[in-house]
Amino acid sequence: MTSTSEPRDLRAELESLTTEAFRPELAEIDRLPTLDIARLMNGEDTGVPAAVAVRLPQIAAAIDAIAARMSRGGRLIYAGAGTAGRLGVLDASECPPTFNTDPSQVVGLIAGGPEAMVTSVEGAEDSKELARADLDALSPTSADTVVGISASGRTPYAIGAVEHARALGALTVGLACNEHSALAAAAEHGLEIVVGPELLTGSTRLKAGTAQKLVLNMLSTITMIRLGKTYGNLMVDVRASNEKLRARSRRIVALATGATDEEIERALTETEGEVKNAILVILTDVNGPTATRLLAQSAGHLRAALAAAMG
Repeated sequence: MTSTSEPRDLRAELESLTTEAFRPELAEIDRLPTLDIARLMNGEDTGVPAAVAVRLPQIAAAIDAIAARMSRGGRLIYAGAGTAGRLGVLDASECPPTFNTDPSQVVGLIAGGPEAMVTSVEGAEDSKELARADLDALSPTSADTVVGISASGRTPYAIGAVEHARALGALTVGLACNEHSALAAAAEHGLEIVVGPELLTGSTRLKAGTAQKLVLNMLSTITMIRLGKTYGNLMVDVRASNEKLRARSRRIVALATGATDEEIERALTETEGEVKNAILVILTDVNGPTATRLLAQSAGHLRAALAAAMG
């Protein structure tokens, strides 16, 4: 005979979560005019940045710890299921074109593998063992950081990834949208962004998903700033892999140097399209190989390389 206690226990657990709370005042939302629903939804979304702001000190501490590990050659690894996993994969996939990172430097793991990006893979999120196997395939070390992502903060896949990574000595971050979550408790850096109940009960791709996206933006972007991937607010490590990005590269060099189009084209040709190197060539009159050497000696930090060239 099959026990029915587990479904009841799970239902009670879900009912205790802020992200799953039912809002009776919205029980007839489907009867409202479309514009009124849009206003309601937009109003809900405005509270998300404020919820993130409450946790900025904890977010900053996590970023400093991540950057310290990555400066020693470590990787940033996201792990989540469903919407949370997809957001991690999205953030990781944007890093190579934006910051010229190696695809293995920022990695997104999603429960169920690549297929789960576009379709539900039943049961994958419930397996800590699957998370451990996915993580082991990357051979994690103590230089790496693993960020578990889960709106509820109770997803076994995300918790399993964090627990396993921590046992291996990696830095761990738990990003959840409920207080007192198992995920945050399992991690060294627990980031609980409490956005409250959703417009549609339990649809955590909404406010919770937006909050997760905002925090992931901060984790990757500010880490890359700390690693010298920018010069001011210019993306000087952008990878010019298409015509739009090639045009952006030329514009970034122009903004950083004030050089003419001819000077920019010459510098980019000499540095094989490397924006950071081209800026160094223009501002210091060094040649391409010297720019490469100075940047290598400065661990890729353009300001440090400029100081060395001018000193």
